[in-house]
Amino acid sequence: MGVEGIGARVTRKEDKRFITGKGRYTDDMVVPGMKFAHFVRSPHAHAKIGGIDASQAESMPGVIAVLNGKQLAEDGIGNIICGWMIHSKDGSPMNMGAWRPLAEEVVRYVGDAVAIVVADSKAQARDAAEAVMVDYEVLPAVTEAAAALEEGAPQIHPEAKDNLIFDWGLGDEAATDAALAEAAHIVELDIVNNRLIPNAIEPRAALGVYDEAEDHYTCYTTSQNPHVARLVMSAFYNVAPENKLRVIAPDVGGGFGSKIYIYPEEIVCLWAARRTGVPVKWVGDRTEAFLTDAHARDHVSTVRMGFDGDHNIIALKVDTIANIGAYMSLFSSATPTYLYATLLSGQYRIPNIYGNVRAVYTNTAPVDAYRGAGRPEATYVLERAMTTAARELGVDQVELRRKNFIREFPYQTPVIMNYDTGNFDAILDAALEAIDYDNFPARRSESEARGKKRGIGMSCYIEACGIAPSQAVGSLGAGVGLWESAEVRVNAVGTVEILTGSHSHGQGHETTFAQVVCDRLGLPIEQVSIIHGDTDKVQMGMGTYGSRSGPVGMNAIAKALDKVEVKAKRLAAHLLEADESDIEISDGELKVKGTDKSVPWFQMALAAYTAHNLPEGMEPGLKEGAFYDPQNFTFPSGCYICEVEVDPETGMTEIVDFVAADDFGNIVNPMIVEGQVHGGLAQGIGQALAEGTHYDPETGQLITASYMDYQMPRAQDLPAFKIKHETTACPSNPLGLKGCGEAGAIGSPPAVINAITDAIGNNDLTMPATPAKVWKAMQN
Repeated sequence: MGVEGIGARVTRKEDKRFITGKGRYTDDMVVPGMKFAHFVRSPHAHAKIGGIDASQAESMPGVIAVLNGKQLAEDGIGNIICGWMIHSKDGSPMNMGAWRPLAEEVVRYVGDAVAIVVADSKAQARDAAEAVMVDYEVLPAVTEAAAALEEGAPQIHPEAKDNLIFDWGLGDEAATDAALAEAAHIVELDIVNNRLIPNAIEPRAALGVYDEAEDHYTCYTTSQNPHVARLVMSAFYNVAPENKLRVIAPDVGGGFGSKIYIYPEEIVCLWAARRTGVPVKWVGDRTEAFLTDAHARDHVSTVRMGFDGDHNIIALKVDTIANIGAYMSLFSSATPTYLYATLLSGQYRIPNIYGNVRAVYTNTAPVDAYRGAGRPEATYVLERAMTTAARELGVDQVELRRKNFIREFPYQTPVIMNYDTGNFDAILDAALEAIDYDNFPARRSESEARGKKRGIGMSCYIEACGIAPSQAVGSLGAGVGLWESAEVRVNAVGTVEILTGSHSHGQGHETTFAQVVCDRLGLPIEQVSIIHGDTDKVQMGMGTYGSRSGPVGMNAIAKALDKVEVKAKRLAAHLLEADESDIEISDGELKVKGTDKSVPWFQMALAAYTAHNLPEGMEPGLKEGAFYDPQNFTFPSGCYICEVEVDPETGMTEIVDFVAADDFGNIVNPMIVEGQVHGGLAQGIGQALAEGTHYDPETGQLITASYMDYQMPRAQDLPAFKIKHETTACPSNPLGLKGCGEAGAIGSPPAVINAITDAIGNNDLTMPATPAKVWKAMQN
């Protein structure tokens, strides 16, 4: 390892432009003749559209056009799709209702777009939008998933009878029921995983440009996967031919999953640009973000976990109702199924598991993947059940977990996943030591002396990252492959450009991806540049989500580097009159082992391009590409322990200590990994203590539609985290990486709730554990 290679704590290259205000976001993009858009959105959760009168708006100053859904349909623009097919237990395909980019006949949630106004300025577009008169016939609405399944509930889509999208199961139900019938003890829980709103710093935005002379489209957008956006908009939405469409995702200010999807706004802005003949830019405001960005979680589950007389888990049965919202978004069907139920085994030997999921439409914003995407929900179910079991059985929570750990790998779970490696005991031990678990009783006594209640809770999680291989996910219903691409371009002076299909929106790719190159070629990091986010520059890619940038994206780079290294060594051997097997690369040189003969990297690169003296049959230049399709998922794991102090008079909870011990496999940049864990912890603790989305059950109005009502975690809510690492290298990819981006959000919610319930002596507590809820639980 060099000072800037794999394992080094290299300062992020990209931070200079961000902290000096020089980042370039979609809202910073300006093109000649650009105009501005504002969307007319439904104020009702459910209503028929009787008609749209835009005459007054069209006559207002600066207005260029007011366009609606009927015009969109006339031009052949297709429905928004869900990209993962799920079949119900009876074999029937999921019931997917139509989602028009601009609603034509029915609106199904507050914020559903019905028209777009294009004007000379933002203010003019907004003013004109308020003058568009829409005749609504208000219909009954339903916002909670369980209520949507009840007899007589409002029917949201004609395609989904009784609002049921699918009734899906995974595992052996009969065997699980039989094992539960023989259990010496059964833990039963009703669990709610609260709905969240992602809240990236940068709101979503889109700029559509149509060049009539070239019949070419360009879309600047806040996307985590621009290539998939181009593919879907061309192949399914009929916006433009793929070879005539360029999608650019410049600097993106946070995504957390909410910017994976193709939303109505990108489609409509591109279409409006062609229809009006002017570039059209839309930048969402924070209210629109609350109303229309994909929401997250929103599960209601019943859990039954069975133990034998020796406290071994023998069965787990989970029934979940998942709220999908008003429409099916891109990954919405996969999140509560293959990204959720497949992780119900956790770190434990559970011979019998059955998970049943009913996905339901409601009159709420669409729900899709958000940091962790299914794995936080699975971990919450499992770890709340484990802590509850320890209390009911009268055993220590640590020892119950340790007794049931998986210790032999590979391990085939009853719910598809085959874990390749892990060392759960080592992670647990690291966390226990860091939190000083043995001395907790003394700390509890000290808190009691001050009139406070102290509790300790833990969570042992495992997740699946780098979703793959493509053949496997295809067999499960995925609409695309989940490989990644890379191209390594060595320029004539020896500098290196990496073109990657991964997209960075805060993860630090410009640093960590460069470190992989520096480690291999021995070059200074300033000689390596990373290019991403532009479909005209990078051939094809699958984007960034599911902690796939390291396990998939970096390994694609490593595979391309393999090819570059072979050619570079062959050329160096020719120049140095040596055998290829004797050439090694280090410190920016290609050297002959055991001699003082060498050629500088830049000189070798120049020789490749001058092509005056190449080995026989070698092509000039030094540029190689690769596609990497993983052999398996990767399985990061960890143990999180939270210690809290609760004020019994107010219900206020203070996190006094928090340990996150993780196994991410090999780590490229520990500093960046720690930052990723910190961010995930903030989001997970935010869900546990503060964040919660609420709709009025009668009207369907979003009550938590601003930061006045939706509480985000603040600095004062978070402790100084203790971060620990244990390493078992992933055997299924060349770099041994597992992924780290989502762990904090997965492991922290159950650890926090387990700690609070331990402190107050009441296990009946739902997220978010606000002071009011905690105080009420203590009274009960």
